[in-house]
Amino acid sequence: MMQNQLRVFFLLFALSAPAAFAQATGDLGLVVERTEGSLLVVDQSDRARIGRITGLGDLSHASLVYSPDARFGYVFGRDGGLTKVDILTQSIVGRVMQAGNSIGGAISDNGRYVAVSNYEPGGVRVFDADTLELVADIPTGSKTIGLVDIPGTRFVFSLWDDGETWIVDLSDAEPEITKITGMGANPYDALVTADGRTYIAGLFGDDHLTALDLWQHKPTPTPILEGYAAGREGLPVYKMPHLEGWALAGTEFVLPAVGQHEVLWVDARDLIQTGRTKTHGQPVFAIARPDGRHVWVNFAHPLNDTIQVIDTVSKEVIHQFTPGPGVLHMEFTPRGHEVWVSVRDAGKIMIYDTQNFEKLREIEALNPSGIFFTNRAHKMGL
Repeated sequence: MMQNQLRVFFLLFALSAPAAFAQATGDLGLVVERTEGSLLVVDQSDRARIGRITGLGDLSHASLVYSPDARFGYVFGRDGGLTKVDILTQSIVGRVMQAGNSIGGAISDNGRYVAVSNYEPGGVRVFDADTLELVADIPTGSKTIGLVDIPGTRFVFSLWDDGETWIVDLSDAEPEITKITGMGANPYDALVTADGRTYIAGLFGDDHLTALDLWQHKPTPTPILEGYAAGREGLPVYKMPHLEGWALAGTEFVLPAVGQHEVLWVDARDLIQTGRTKTHGQPVFAIARPDGRHVWVNFAHPLNDTIQVIDTVSKEVIHQFTPGPGVLHMEFTPRGHEVWVSVRDAGKIMIYDTQNFEKLREIEALNPSGIFFTNRAHKMGL
């Protein structure tokens, strides 16, 4: 009798459990379909698409971040739209047109605030992550780039027009802003290390990069890789490198060079250059496999059908292949056993084994670009 009662109890419990318990989010991800204004919902273990979210506007240059519980994604669209999506219900739960042209964003370490970096009208706007209500409007008089989150409910970003970096502290009722001048001409993107200490801005108008030690009370700009293109012809830049796709392999940064067919190696401790690796074309993303042993690199037009894999011990290219036309982005599974590659002009996501480089599966997609797995919810600066 008791066994039958227990069976009935568990059956009734299962039938009454909320639908959300039927699917966790840790194995999921979102893929931007850039020309359709949509997101594919994908499952890593099944190597499959499981849904689509539509109605997100212009996603021709889009990125996204996740809430701490990895249920909600915040999508930054080229048209200035900030859209909050629910991965479990595969639906839009909020959307605001916050600017005329936005290029990225970040979520605070406590998950309370979402900040958006804007070209038009410039500046950064900060929103409540739950309601998408405006919390702070920070005008800069400049296009803003390289927006990242750091500990202490703070954001860091740089000004394209003015060569400055600003740190915004939102831990109190009123934002506290620290302005750092002398970063260099036309910072175009930036990265922050996983511990939130080192911020590196790439410069389009100078032949170096600039680093900040954010553990300093008032960080001082430090030029690194000075003159890395000296004595060589600058090549046409068809697509700017993305420093947020940076690689930290062991104790070295691997950074794409602007206007050169190479990646640059920098000691992460003293910021001194340690090497160069010639590449197939102008690198866009140089992304380290999670264990740091290999760096995968894709390239700008017209050589954007190719990926190269670089060994971080020898600093040499060990594998090269051509997934297809328009390789835009790469995303490793959390432990790095597979990599997902968006091949825009083929309309596919291609999945590869990172040990033997075997192709495991293809997934149909509509002009795919950025791939974002939910493990990003637990990482700084992504």
